[in-house]
Amino acid sequence: MQETNLEEKLIQGKKNGLPVLFVTLLLYALAIAGIIIGIIHFDNETDTTLTTTVFVIGMLYAFFGWILFCGLKVLKPQEALVLTLFGKYVGTLKGDGFYFVNPFCTGVNPASHTKLSQSGDVKGVGGAADVSTAQEAPTKKLSLKIMTLNNSRQKINDCLGNPVEIGIAVTWRIVDTAKAVFNVDNYKEFLSLQCDSALRNIVRTYPYDVAPNVDTTGDGMADEGSLRGSSEIVAGKIRAEIQTRVEEAGIEIVEARITYLAYAPEIAAVMLQRQQASAIIDARKMIVDGAVGMVEMALERLNEKHTVELDEERKAAMVSNLLVVLCGNHDAQPVVNSGSLY
Repeated sequence: MQETNLEEKLIQGKKNGLPVLFVTLLLYALAIAGIIIGIIHFDNETDTTLTTTVFVIGMLYAFFGWILFCGLKVLKPQEALVLTLFGKYVGTLKGDGFYFVNPFCTGVNPASHTKLSQSGDVKGVGGAADVSTAQEAPTKKLSLKIMTLNNSRQKINDCLGNPVEIGIAVTWRIVDTAKAVFNVDNYKEFLSLQCDSALRNIVRTYPYDVAPNVDTTGDGMADEGSLRGSSEIVAGKIRAEIQTRVEEAGIEIVEARITYLAYAPEIAAVMLQRQQASAIIDARKMIVDGAVGMVEMALERLNEKHTVELDEERKAAMVSNLLVVLCGNHDAQPVVNSGSLY
């Protein structure tokens, strides 16, 4: 099978739409005048070859002159129009202006009926949620502006098998109109599907949170990469993965960002309890370390100032009491001992 490698061809020097429009309208006025003159001469029964010729030419132009209007094309800034002539790609118009091209050339945009909202999903066959903005008539022009695809949230298992819900926003633009139109069936749907596929491929290599003995970089060494703590790195990998997949569609991925990240609802409560338990343990460790340091400081100060002489048994009792007071969850209830320990 022979591959067809289409390259974008820019059509230059066609910004003569306004003169052609004036000439076409002028010719229409002359054609109408010729028709009127021919009718007048026919009524007066003064038929001449010249009058007949003018009348026939005027009638032909009146019937077929509108074809020239089909060659007039108006483009706004950051717009492009891919043109084909009887199925053959002839070039692309880029840049704002009033153009005149071959009237039989037709614009091609396979994604003209697929709406890609700046804050919604692809609206089309098999797409995600249907979110549409102001309704506009389909156009064959391609937008070269930076656009945003906010795909719906996906449920994906991370590298530990925990289901997480994640959503991304991808900013993109068309850089090669010929590839976007002819290399794929619908470049918007193609981009949406490739974003989903790339997201799954990257997320499954990371844990949701930092986990021991997990290699996320592929160097054979455990690291602290995670979806929650390394969002910038993960987003960069997602962008690179999508760019690799959509290169043949003439699309440039400007940026990819994680917009939503959470455990799936079925395990969210359990994972929250685990995080709470981990936080409580870390807090307890900190409290115990601080309490031990305070007890050591108290004993050293008592020994330095010789305030009281404590034997080992009294020191042990003092340490026990201080740790209970400092590590307890409730305020201590003092007990006054008026007697001796013995």
